[in-house]
Amino acid sequence: MKLGTEDKRKTIIAAVLLVAAAILVIHAFSGGDQDTAPAASTAAPSSTASPTSPAKHAGAVRKTSYASLGHSLDPTLRFDLLKSSEDVTYKGTGRDIFHSQPEMAEIPKAAQPDITPQGPAQPPPPPPIDLKFYGFAGPKNGNKRIFLLKGEDIFLAKEGDIVDRRYKIMHIGANSVEVQDVLTNNTQTIPLTG
Repeated sequence: MKLGTEDKRKTIIAAVLLVAAAILVIHAFSGGDQDTAPAASTAAPSSTASPTSPAKHAGAVRKTSYASLGHSLDPTLRFDLLKSSEDVTYKGTGRDIFHSQPEMAEIPKAAQPDITPQGPAQPPPPPPIDLKFYGFAGPKNGNKRIFLLKGEDIFLAKEGDIVDRRYKIMHIGANSVEVQDVLTNNTQTIPLTG
């Protein structure tokens, strides 16, 4: 039976790599060295440290972080720190932080209008007739026909005709025409436009 140990060189290289991997795994799970912990954010860099001496700067940072940690674990009461926190006053926005809903604002009541009966309500006026009397067609003494304009549409009508399925021509005069809206029974006189 062959175990693969016949080639001594490969066996030695595999053993060395196995030991190196074990050391790296132990180092990773043990938390590593304290030298590699980034403590630069807890201490302010000194203005006298030169950029050419990083080892001195890292040592100063470690000492400062341990010193501040030592002060924070001191169990004695520091009245000077307590006094400075007593002088702080809270200036809030006026919102009660213990209630989820804000207080309802008071809505001012509108003044009640004076309601006096004034009789029956008047119906709205009928819409105006939007036709324009444009001119005459045909002989003056015979059957009179007129031209009426509505927007871009031109209508030719005589007395008694219904124009635009809504307006009935009641009477054609010399300078005006009388038109009735058959939907609202509104009668309107339209003058001759030049």
